[in-house]
Amino acid sequence: MLKEFKEFAMRGNVVDMAVGIIIGGAFATIVKSLVADVIMPPIGLLLGGVDFTDLFIMLKEGSTAAPYATLAAAQEAGAVVISYGVFINAVISFLIVAFAVFLLIRSINRLRREEDAPPAEPTTKDCQFCFSSVSIKATRCPHCTSEIA
Repeated sequence: MLKEFKEFAMRGNVVDMAVGIIIGGAFATIVKSLVADVIMPPIGLLLGGVDFTDLFIMLKEGSTAAPYATLAAAQEAGAVVISYGVFINAVISFLIVAFAVFLLIRSINRLRREEDAPPAEPTTKDCQFCFSSVSIKATRCPHCTSEIA
């Protein structure tokens, strides 16, 4: 049974998938940081200094009376909240990852189309007498003036 598992694990597809999952996890971390630390602060600044991670709707107050200045304060007080600002960040992160995957798939498909393209029609042929390259439409070789069949 151990031998069969080893054969399964060492297949090319399994190893490729494992590498893809590891790289995907690292890429997701980078995109999350890009959204939270680079993209959202300027957008929040343009919207009047709004921090999207602190946008929430309170459903029920916690042990400490409302209002809560931040999402962390509301959660610390035990309030029941809908954190729609965190959801907005997650949606933007997803869109960035989806766009990057789309670009990757698009380039892979382009490479596959180039590989699968039929070879181009020949435009030249060789003269059977002097072995020079002549146009495919030629009936006489311009180099040795022999008739080409």
